[in-house]
Amino acid sequence: MLNRTLVGVLGVAGAMVFGAPGFAAADPPPAPNINAFPSERPSEYAVQDGAWYAFTVPGGVTCVLDKQSGGYGCSGPIPAAPGGANMVTAPATGAPGFATSARPLYGVVEGAKPLPPNTRLSFRTVSCGTDGVVTTCLNSADQSGFVLSPAGSYTFG
Repeated sequence: MLNRTLVGVLGVAGAMVFGAPGFAAADPPPAPNINAFPSERPSEYAVQDGAWYAFTVPGGVTCVLDKQSGGYGCSGPIPAAPGGANMVTAPATGAPGFATSARPLYGVVEGAKPLPPNTRLSFRTVSCGTDGVVTTCLNSADQSGFVLSPAGSYTFG
């Protein structure tokens, strides 16, 4: 009988702790509306013999829109990345994901220009933009994408 009472008390106490405000994971903030930013000319960002559009953002991160596959992503020192990831990628449709690689996925791109603050670059259904601190990529085909921010980088969709 003592064991059942102890288990019951511990179960109630555990439920109170885990159900208490402040212990639940916070929802990430909404993704910035990068489509409100003016678009840069994609042709000015063509690399890899025109196969990709690539740009850099502050902090040494390189991002790519793959014209052949429709995939997109960024690699480099991603700020506040989950698990210390150094890249985030997504297919033409579907959720993006973070990963870690010993070699930079897009860092080998030569000639990638910086994307000016408060602008975006778009190809098909994917737009990526930056305000100079936060970088966001959004795929309007399925409302998925990612946000790279010193306050916490995350995926959505």
